[in-house]
Amino acid sequence: MIIRHCVLKPILIVIMGATGTGKSRLSIDLATRFYPTVEVINADKIQVYKGLDITTNKLPLHHRCNVPHHLLAELDTSAEELTRYEYRQLASSVVSDIVARRKLPVVVGGSNSFIQALVGDQIDPVDREGIRRLRYRCCFLWIDVEMQVLREHLCRRVDQMVKAGMINELAEFYGSIGFTGRAGIGKAIGIAEFKPCFKPGGTFFGLEEEEGCCERAVEEVKVNTCRLAVKQIRKIQRLREAGWDLKRVDATAAFRAAEEGKTADEAWEMDVVGPSVKLVQRFLGL
Repeated sequence: MIIRHCVLKPILIVIMGATGTGKSRLSIDLATRFYPTVEVINADKIQVYKGLDITTNKLPLHHRCNVPHHLLAELDTSAEELTRYEYRQLASSVVSDIVARRKLPVVVGGSNSFIQALVGDQIDPVDREGIRRLRYRCCFLWIDVEMQVLREHLCRRVDQMVKAGMINELAEFYGSIGFTGRAGIGKAIGIAEFKPCFKPGGTFFGLEEEEGCCERAVEEVKVNTCRLAVKQIRKIQRLREAGWDLKRVDATAAFRAAEEGKTADEAWEMDVVGPSVKLVQRFLGL
């Protein structure tokens, strides 16, 4: 399938949503339905850095299904914080390259400030007219999950991250940087919370202190992740109020099924993938 972009306003699919709602999963689902047309552009301000793959919840390589990904683990761990202006410049260049090859760029991420910087006519977050005017023809897909269901999922996901090796990953990170921290990847949830558990060099304090400290850090990660989700949803709602035509896709049933130990794939296909594919097809005039 060849995408015919307007010269003045190229086409963009934008997948938005709070952390943990399945944005990356949906991007791959869409990519497989529109293969080999789709290329994914990351819009997560933490996942743009290399390293801490577990802590930052990067989509594993084997889950990307050979779909090209851009601005994912792009910057070195030592890089300073990427500004909205810098992201706009980088992402705009990637979009232009994808469009020139008549492919379909799909922007995915929870950093709404980055998304706004890329697609908005103005970068200033308080310029409502600039927010309303868009540089691209955008199909906005907003994956939404009822907050209580999402909270339970996020807490369970943190436990899974710990089992997957998050603490050892952080120990290695602290061993490489000491306690100076960084303004870029250093803002990832998990780094500040676990900092009191480590000595300089990335080693734990005594065993008794280690156990209690890690338990407290895990709980703090859960609380701060849920706070981030609430903040992201509020920003999405403000963008909708500002005039963005956000198509809400309710993934609550799929998440509730997973929480109850049931097979959630069927609900995900029916409630999330199916409606999203139809919205994109309609937007593309297919």
